Amino acid sequence: MRTIDEIRQLLDELNSLPADDLEDQDLDFKEWNPHSMKDAVAVVVEMAICMANGGGGTVVFGVNDKAVGRSLAIKGIPPEVDVNRLKKTVYDTTDPKLTPVFEELLVPEGLARLLVMQVYPGIPPYTDTAGKGKVRIGKDCQPLTGTLRRRIMVETGETDYTAEVVDEIPQNLVSPAAMERLRDAARKERAPEELLRLGDDDLLSQIGVIRAGKLTRAGVLLAGSETAIQQQISGYVWTHLRMQTDTRYTDRADGRDALPIALFRLIDRINADNPITTLEHGMFHFEYRTFPEIALREALLNALCHTDFRLAGPILVKQFSRRLEISNPGGFIAGITPENILHRQPAARNPLLVDALAKLRLVNRSNLGISRMFEALLIEGKEPPTIQEIGESVILTFLRRDFSSDFRLFVAEENRAGRILTVDYLLVLQFLLHHPEIDTATAAHTCQRSEPQVRDILNEMEQRLGYLERGGSGRGTYWTLRPEIHHRLAGPGHPERDRRIDWEAAKTRILSVLMERARREEPGISNAEIRQITHYDRNQARRLMQDLIRENPQVRQSGEKRWARYAYSL
Repeated sequence: MRTIDEIRQLLDELNSLPADDLEDQDLDFKEWNPHSMKDAVAVVVEMAICMANGGGGTVVFGVNDKAVGRSLAIKGIPPEVDVNRLKKTVYDTTDPKLTPVFEELLVPEGLARLLVMQVYPGIPPYTDTAGKGKVRIGKDCQPLTGTLRRRIMVETGETDYTAEVVDEIPQNLVSPAAMERLRDAARKERAPEELLRLGDDDLLSQIGVIRAGKLTRAGVLLAGSETAIQQQISGYVWTHLRMQTDTRYTDRADGRDALPIALFRLIDRINADNPITTLEHGMFHFEYRTFPEIALREALLNALCHTDFRLAGPILVKQFSRRLEISNPGGFIAGITPENILHRQPAARNPLLVDALAKLRLVNRSNLGISRMFEALLIEGKEPPTIQEIGESVILTFLRRDFSSDFRLFVAEENRAGRILTVDYLLVLQFLLHHPEIDTATAAHTCQRSEPQVRDILNEMEQRLGYLERGGSGRGTYWTLRPEIHHRLAGPGHPERDRRIDWEAAKTRILSVLMERARREEPGISNAEIRQITHYDRNQARRLMQDLIRENPQVRQSGEKRWARYAYSL
């Protein structure tokens, strides 16, 4: 959810982009219907239910989310709208009852006030008293269909498949080899030694996978024999393919091993074609694999413990010459998307299984696994993984990239100097090694942060750490690597970066081009032509022209989106 101060900062962004661009899983802007109080209140109830089902969030009423410019976007809320009555209406018309918090936000535009509704997460699903409801997925409120209701029940742990007990004597299901592999893996992660010294039944009871003397499916997955797993969890199988092309493979292995054995076998097979680079630094030699083992372990554990075991489909590892793909059945839950996974509150599809792994220190319940995966690649000068949701599967891809000794040594030297490089810093530095500059919107997308958060990060990297230098002003502000930092990270002999022209200089140049074309009675120019002149990206070019239109009434836009053209009227 967003604080009132965060909302105030976001309202300033409306001068250059619509509120729709600021919306997210936990934030929406809605215009108040001034013609029908009944319809307006119905939208409040609908949004309260939608946000509650989506994990909670903030709704700002009184803003047109399509308009650009504060005066055009901020309409406000009529003075006769009573906050206490709104709260009572939401309470009376929702099931289970919802009690959102309403706050007034005074503004100079429109009707001088906005309403901010804070909806706290609860135990969904929520509907209105007629049984209808919606759920927040990304930036949209979607109907609460049967499939989505089932997903919510998974998210709340009401239908934890791995918590169901197996009607069989535990000793007939447990594999001694799986138990030893489980202990070995937990010992490497420094699980409590007193826990690992327990006998098999006591250890499994302590981590919660034996209940009332019966083994749960989570226990079978962690310590069961292949026969037991095949009988009790028929949907579970892993497959590793060594791919020759996108449609042909040269080697294949399948398994229904307990998870600790599966993890060991998969890493062993991947490492057969995962070369080691040696970095010599003084008297020491350090070895680094192309796909870092920390990143591999976290990615495979994510796939193994977040799989939907009710679906008939393998946990699939496809190893190509230039990339590695790891996929598992079962899409994202609890509002997690590829665009927010770095910082989103974690959610477990299989809570009992994840809880048992957490007690053994094999997974982390604070969402550090994804950050560790990103960090392991970034500190070696490599790209972070790409994550996609396709249908009911999640696919994570590592690209095969060369190890950068210059970048790795830079990170080590900064750490020794007490300057710890967070994943945010690493993402910005890696981006700027491949691009001449970064602006706030691009940095927010890259780091999966809000623009106010990423502004603080960029300012810190500029002012305290001395990595960046700033150019432009206002919405045209951008950051580049300092030349000496670029030289350290890229290494000697790397070509210097292209530097773009300043924001104000860009406006002057474009205005001059438009005026010259108008004098020659030639047509205006497109966004693509503006990008060629300024070396800006598409969004920067659009913002530049919005600035020019506000500052120069003679600059006009015709058409929309890709067909937009800009001309000067003499």
